Amino acid sequence: MMMSFPVQLQVDRQQSEPVFRQIYLRFKEAITQRILLPDTRVPSVRALASELGVARGTVENAYAQLVAEGYLQSRGQSGTYVSDQLLRGLASIPAEPSKPRQAAQINHAFALETESPQPFQLGLPALDAFPYGLWARIINQQTRAATRASLGHPPATGLLVLREAIASYLQLSRGFHCLPEQVFICPGYQALLDLVISTLLHPGDAVWLEDPGYPVTQQLCREAQLRNEPIPVDGEGINLGAAIDKVPDARAVIVTPAHQSPTGVALSLPRRLALLEWAAEQQSWIIEDDYDSEFRYQGRPLPSLKSLDRQGRVLYAGTFSKVMFPALRIAYLVVPKELVDRFTQRCRLRACTVPPLIQSSVAEFIRQGHFYRHLKRMRHVYPERRAWLVEALESQLGDVLQVEEQAGGIQLLARLDKNYSDRLVVTLAHQQGLAIQALSDWQIDISEGNGLLLGFTNLQSADDAKRQVSRLASIIRFMGRE
Repeated sequence: MMMSFPVQLQVDRQQSEPVFRQIYLRFKEAITQRILLPDTRVPSVRALASELGVARGTVENAYAQLVAEGYLQSRGQSGTYVSDQLLRGLASIPAEPSKPRQAAQINHAFALETESPQPFQLGLPALDAFPYGLWARIINQQTRAATRASLGHPPATGLLVLREAIASYLQLSRGFHCLPEQVFICPGYQALLDLVISTLLHPGDAVWLEDPGYPVTQQLCREAQLRNEPIPVDGEGINLGAAIDKVPDARAVIVTPAHQSPTGVALSLPRRLALLEWAAEQQSWIIEDDYDSEFRYQGRPLPSLKSLDRQGRVLYAGTFSKVMFPALRIAYLVVPKELVDRFTQRCRLRACTVPPLIQSSVAEFIRQGHFYRHLKRMRHVYPERRAWLVEALESQLGDVLQVEEQAGGIQLLARLDKNYSDRLVVTLAHQQGLAIQALSDWQIDISEGNGLLLGFTNLQSADDAKRQVSRLASIIRFMGRE
């Protein structure tokens, strides 16, 4: 390699690890082990690509990830350097990763918060498959295109260019038309749900929640002093008959109709129509959480509930966290036309905090067609990675786990033998750095039995799946039965 550069780099195309990730990992290791010190200039993309005999895009992807994580920083024409900001604190950080927190101190229903993906972590797309180099170029383009006007206060409801891009995307992919002014940009799902609750609901209002269902939704509704009314989920989705018998006059319902979280079932068409009819009669609201409908592997994606709404009762919630990456912190809410003024007024008190640079870059990512191409690629990647995990689970734990059939999504549910406690398995797994979750922690009133929720998107190979499942199998085999 370059004589003045202190790191010897090699790539092995026989490895299952992508070449760009081999480069990324070698740089990251050299930085954390103090082989590369702050302010060290790294080779240019062109020079390193030539040295290694790889495409420039491969090196760009590796550098982009290192820049995004703060290990490197670009200084324009002067080159790319090891960050002098993040790494000043490295002296107090051990080179080897520290042990995970004790699981007894962790709420199992929430993902472990770590900078790098943990095995089986939920809610993460395939971070290794995102086009980092392309994204970095778009960010740079948007930065160079900035004007004085763009440095002022951004719109409280989100940049128009992003709202227009989302409206166009939803018409093509989710089957309903909306105007850009109906789209509101929010810094994540929590902020989105808080916006809906503060605009439409009041303390003491009854809200139907799927049981089992997303723990974050449950907690946010409790903190807003709403009356959480858990409604059982069966093979057709939320049980509307049970809901009406229990609390017919609920003010709202929060549902995941395309891919129920966490069971994976889709809300049947008769129930969709009945739910819309109930909302119209009661003048209640339906919050459609369409968190990962893009990833359906059997047949075409199901139409959104919003596409069937003729009475203006559905508020549609989407996110870029599951399609692009969570660090964007961008969710979006589509409200009926009649509610635009109310939500606009509310947003003036709760201004959108997503940086305009990020908003404009996402809009450009969509406008140039990269978003659609990335989705298409992921629809091929995820079934393969899910198959790796299913095969490993069935071969190593088939006698105690049964994987639920699901038509899509980025996680799977495996039912656990009743002689084992899913919470105990999760406690021990978290101590070993396995970020699985317990079905019991997603339940409110009912007992759906033991189950483990496992993400598969960041598995690198069939061997990786076997290796991680082997760690889980060791825990289950030797934990002892309650």
